[in-house]
Amino acid sequence: MPTTPIRANHEARGARFTDFGGWDMPLQYEGVIAEHTAVRFGVGIFDVTHLGRFEVSGPGGLELLQQMLCNDIGKVEPGRAQYTMALTDDGGVEDDIIVWWIDTDRFWVMPNGVNFSEMMDRFAQHAAPGIVLRPLREHTVVLAVQGPAAPAMIESVLGSAPGRFRVARGSWGADWFVAAGTGYTGESGGEICVAESDGAALWDAFIAAGAIPCGLGARDTLRLEMGYPLWGQDLDESTSPLEAGLEWVVDWDHEFVGRAALADQRAGGLSKQLIGLTVAGRRPPRPGYEMRAGASIGSISSGNFSPVLGHGIAMGYMSPPVAAGVDLEVSMRGTWTAATIVTPPFVKR
Repeated sequence: MPTTPIRANHEARGARFTDFGGWDMPLQYEGVIAEHTAVRFGVGIFDVTHLGRFEVSGPGGLELLQQMLCNDIGKVEPGRAQYTMALTDDGGVEDDIIVWWIDTDRFWVMPNGVNFSEMMDRFAQHAAPGIVLRPLREHTVVLAVQGPAAPAMIESVLGSAPGRFRVARGSWGADWFVAAGTGYTGESGGEICVAESDGAALWDAFIAAGAIPCGLGARDTLRLEMGYPLWGQDLDESTSPLEAGLEWVVDWDHEFVGRAALADQRAGGLSKQLIGLTVAGRRPPRPGYEMRAGASIGSISSGNFSPVLGHGIAMGYMSPPVAAGVDLEVSMRGTWTAATIVTPPFVKR
């Protein structure tokens, strides 16, 4: 199983490892709640080298991204980043993706780690002559520095910090860095890519500056508090962005794979819909728990204890969509428990 090139740095701080998308990555250090709190109220650092990334360059690259992805990267400009999705012909979510627009004809496509090869193949099958696809994961390290204090810390370490959904480039260590004001926690900060040879030193520099090392367990509870979907749980090929409440990711003014199916679904109405919910007490609803609300039934797709709120939170799909005013219940260990439907984010920032 592949692992991060800076594994020794994590082992030195007592990290516990687990499988994330086929990579052996840090799950936690001190503990999920402590690390979660560090990011919400200070600054934490994550190693997210397992995430996919490849470069699309050359004339025609912009048109390829527009065809492959449902958001329209042409609506932004070089030096910006954009959240988007790759859809199936039927309108399902094959992956959700961040694109970094590096330069005029140069883009970095950042899929989920588990979908990296599939996304590269998808783009390669449709790339016109002259478009170059280059994998980036094998020789780079990506660190996410997140939290209210993160922008100032990034600037102190790198010399500059990217604004929200903006891309910055510069020199660090023996080589270069590319950073974007993106992340998966709902906090300020950025994701920083450097050459593999500089990864350990950059990690150490942020730790020395005061960043708390955080594992991917805390990253999951942080994203859930913000209502961010996780591919493979809240999003998959059988679910459309409309059903997931993410129509804002769809730009209807350009042609893309899956557009016709989405238009039909929008016209005909949704058969299921993602909802957010809370339950009282510290025992959280877990993925797979059943839900019911009048004529609607469904199951939890993501659920956990919220360290900030002090009670359980979750997301899940109901079919048909829940009617207004109907009470929701979740089956928790065989007992139907009252739940409250809420609109994420669960934690307001």
